[in-house]
Amino acid sequence: MILRKMSVFTLVAALFAAASSAMTAATAQSAVDLETVTDGLSYPWSVAFLPQGGYLVTERDGALKFVSAKGRQSIVPGTPEVFAQGQGGLLDVVLSPDFQTDATIFLSFSDRSSQGAGTSLFRARLVPEETGYRLEDGRTVFTGNNTAGGGRHFGSRLVFAPDGSLFMTVGERGDGKRAQDPSDHAGSVLRLTPEGKPAPGNPFIDLQDHKPEIWSFGHRNPQSAAINPHTGDLWTVEHGARGGDEINIPEAGKNYGWPVISYGRHYSGAMIGEGTSAPGMEQPIHYWDPSIAPSGMAFVTGNTYPDWQGSLLVGALRGQHLARLQLEGDAVVSQEKLLTDLGERIRDVRHGPDGFVYVLTDSDEGRLIRLKP
Repeated sequence: MILRKMSVFTLVAALFAAASSAMTAATAQSAVDLETVTDGLSYPWSVAFLPQGGYLVTERDGALKFVSAKGRQSIVPGTPEVFAQGQGGLLDVVLSPDFQTDATIFLSFSDRSSQGAGTSLFRARLVPEETGYRLEDGRTVFTGNNTAGGGRHFGSRLVFAPDGSLFMTVGERGDGKRAQDPSDHAGSVLRLTPEGKPAPGNPFIDLQDHKPEIWSFGHRNPQSAAINPHTGDLWTVEHGARGGDEINIPEAGKNYGWPVISYGRHYSGAMIGEGTSAPGMEQPIHYWDPSIAPSGMAFVTGNTYPDWQGSLLVGALRGQHLARLQLEGDAVVSQEKLLTDLGERIRDVRHGPDGFVYVLTDSDEGRLIRLKP
């Protein structure tokens, strides 16, 4: 069902990232039709596209749903038991790169233990039924030691790299100092095999007192991740505190600074750490101040949106918009706010195999929406 034509006006870019270069303003206006694929979702978190048609959608309370091409929903049984509190619950869903032959999917979720809740990885086979699907042979293949009480900062996005390894982002559970401890999965990007083991070539795999799964550390709460299709590199977006949301290109073994450096401030207004830079700590390629509360990201490819070529899309929860960042190489040169008239928190954004961009809205009546130019 087409909702309405949405006028999308540009946001004049200010100074971004390392603050040394001024960005040009995007001047074009854009318009897209918003087509609701399905609605009535309970705080949906992630969407994956099935090659035979339809979608898998996670809901934070623990439900995995199959959504048919016509928008019909059915529960997919066999998911893990989740710790559904605050930001915790059933989080990301991705298909195996060999899904056509192995029918395997991966789920990230907040997992309860005697030490508190942490971030875990679950894999299972997706088996068709008469009215939908079920999961078989499901098992938790990795459990992070980022356990803590409460429901803050689990991460967690899953992204397969071109070499078949699996990146998994992990939040620092609201305890920033843990992100500087390489013996702690908290506040890190992990690189795993599909079996949940440390991927060969990880930077700390042979070091004592370092977790061998860690790829990079010093992150706060990364809820966005995607592979840049032009370079094959992992890009992430993480929540700052009061300002300081960051885009990073995590490299092996590098420290991204939280909470020693940040472009934001504590919610009290107090300064975070040492300021915005420190030796041995990486700078973001872009940051937001004030915060937009980013979640979900996608690179625009193909010819469906000719005016968006070379763009990165990032969902905004607090900002209630879809940010379109124009890129030149690894540099953000302008920014545009999309979907401002929708008035919804954007939890996830994906570029589908049909060429269209999809977004998930974050509410107890969440929608999966297709953007049509």
